[in-house]
Amino acid sequence: MEHSCTLVVRSYECDSYGHVNNAVYLNYLEYARHEYLKWLGISSDELRDAGYGLWVAQLRIEYRKPAKMDDALTILTRPLRRRLIGGVLGQRILCAGDRMAEAEVTWVCVDSRGRPSPLPAVFEREGLAP
Repeated sequence: MEHSCTLVVRSYECDSYGHVNNAVYLNYLEYARHEYLKWLGISSDELRDAGYGLWVAQLRIEYRKPAKMDDALTILTRPLRRRLIGGVLGQRILCAGDRMAEAEVTWVCVDSRGRPSPLPAVFEREGLAP
């Protein structure tokens, strides 16, 4: 199960070389993860109101090719592994079929005190597991 979303690179996301700043890729990946959760039917507001959150515990990113202003990017998100309190998502950023970046994001569910917790059953979705 893989989710796809798109966005267009804006001028203020680029550095003095005309490339997307490396830190901006993290924003792109986060945007895509939120879209992925919505696609699965998981509302961030409902999760927070229930006293839980999904936090990034680790992110490994490999930059392959620079994106530039006005590039149309496709971000693909899919589950790689599922664990009791979290999992790992694979993400790829593509432009016209070229791989711009690839990432592995380890996420954990936390309770209202910020402590690791199993995801409540009401938020469990088939798409969170590979």
